[in-house]
Amino acid sequence: MLTGLQVAVIGGDARQIEIIRKFIEMDAKVFLVGFEQLDHSFTGAVKEKIQDMDWKDLDAIILPVAGTNDHGEVDTIFSNEKIVITEEELKKTPPHCTIFSGISTPYLDQIVKLANRKLVLLFERNDVAIYNSIPTVEGTLMMAIQHTDFTIHGSQTVILGFGRVGMTVARVFHTLGAKVKVGARKRDSLARIKEMGMEAFHLQDLEKMVSDVDICINTIPHLVVTASVISKMPAHTLIIDLASKPGGTDFRYAEKRGIQALLAPSLPGIVAPKTAGQILANVLVELLREDSIQRKEDE
Repeated sequence: MLTGLQVAVIGGDARQIEIIRKFIEMDAKVFLVGFEQLDHSFTGAVKEKIQDMDWKDLDAIILPVAGTNDHGEVDTIFSNEKIVITEEELKKTPPHCTIFSGISTPYLDQIVKLANRKLVLLFERNDVAIYNSIPTVEGTLMMAIQHTDFTIHGSQTVILGFGRVGMTVARVFHTLGAKVKVGARKRDSLARIKEMGMEAFHLQDLEKMVSDVDICINTIPHLVVTASVISKMPAHTLIIDLASKPGGTDFRYAEKRGIQALLAPSLPGIVAPKTAGQILANVLVELLREDSIQRKEDE
């Protein structure tokens, strides 16, 4: 239980609904900022304006997956009001107050550092990334089916990257009967790809591997699907880029060549916001529970 803990959920999308629901279930006191247009009323949660927030007793601040923009603005789909988080506001919180976000920005890094508060980036955690790979793959399958006129079974599919998402994508497409080639750099990754029954290749050989590709799925957050690579692809190739913005694909050249290239970051929040929210909620509860236990032991 989180009895006695005070948590502010500031902005966000449908995923935050599951976080709010879980925190109330765990008996935390929850303040909602940027939710005045939310029809759902939560017993045990209080809607507040950012300027009316009492920061001095907060144990945690939950920001959206994207954190803030470069000006400190927090995005929310449940409000038309401008919500900005500042260093001054963070300094009003207790020293133990933890700020949670999916990812960070230079602005968020700076104000957290100046306020001397702890920032936890949920999307850098292995457990969150692995759990999120499940709805990510389902969304990728949906996009592949919607944007092709052939079956995944038997398709020539190239997957770039064999991290937490790439591994799950490769396994699922392989299970569905695609002829999967996976590009990676590490020797242990290449060995694991072969052990799983797929064709492995080093990323430096990518241009040689795409001459017959039907679907190319990138998970690497760097430019790897370059103009030179795209020039070697058949005209019918579908590129699905799962990397965070701006992705790892030369979208300008893909459009010039007439190859369909889709940037699809944050698929869990799009295709399965309920599940994605539950993943974040469960991890947040465990982290706050651990922090609470640690503080009591230190007292």
